[in-house]
Amino acid sequence: MTIIQAIILAIIEGITEFLPVSSTGHMIIGSTIMGIQQDEFVKLFTVAIQFGTILSVVVLYWKRFFQSFDFYLKLLAGFIPAVIAGLFFKDHIDLLLENVVVVGVMLFLGGIVFLFIDRLAPDMDADAPQSMSYKQAATIGVWQCLAMVPGVSRSAATIIGGMSQGFTRKNAAEFSFFLAVPTMFAATVKSIYDYVKDGGAFTTEHFQLFAIGNVVAFIVAIIAIRGFISYLTRSGFKAFGWYRIVVGGIIIALHLAGVSMQMY
Repeated sequence: MTIIQAIILAIIEGITEFLPVSSTGHMIIGSTIMGIQQDEFVKLFTVAIQFGTILSVVVLYWKRFFQSFDFYLKLLAGFIPAVIAGLFFKDHIDLLLENVVVVGVMLFLGGIVFLFIDRLAPDMDADAPQSMSYKQAATIGVWQCLAMVPGVSRSAATIIGGMSQGFTRKNAAEFSFFLAVPTMFAATVKSIYDYVKDGGAFTTEHFQLFAIGNVVAFIVAIIAIRGFISYLTRSGFKAFGWYRIVVGGIIIALHLAGVSMQMY
């Protein structure tokens, strides 16, 4: 992987991680177009640059992270379902991660859902709950488990989960950002641990790529989050629905055309 390729992947990660469009699907398309040769470090890189994106959430919403201990308890309540699901369904998840078609199909089907989600759950501030209970946080955490199916999108699952609990699109999206911090941090740490445990080594070039990738992902994610919240509040999810349908169709078409695509 070259520095240019690392920067492009980091830009893709920064833009798509918090949007309900599946960063996995975009990574597949991006790496396929660039012809990046897959190895264990490249797989680790695509996970490790998530650290830059979650840091952007902490920076943008730093006041919330210092607001109260109750905030962390609710994040824990939302995080635990993913831990449990990961422990019990790891083998099944690994099989799904090897299937590019699953990504395309889930993107496509999720896009159809987003075409109608605004109609099913209108954004009515006056009727929205003002605070989140532990039960609501845990319920959103259960929705997050759906994102273990590649192509679903962690952001999409948690935002829909939040809206199912009566929260506005804006509040549901923001809690999705917050819940990403422990979830993605845990995924990053585990990926690094597995890489080292399996004998992987880090070179100076690797550290350079990590540093560049995380800085780029951090900057791009800040811009993406601000733009997403503003757009979501004004316009809803329909555009994301059409976008997912197009991207999912591209992945399926490339697969049917015999183009080699690899999952991470």
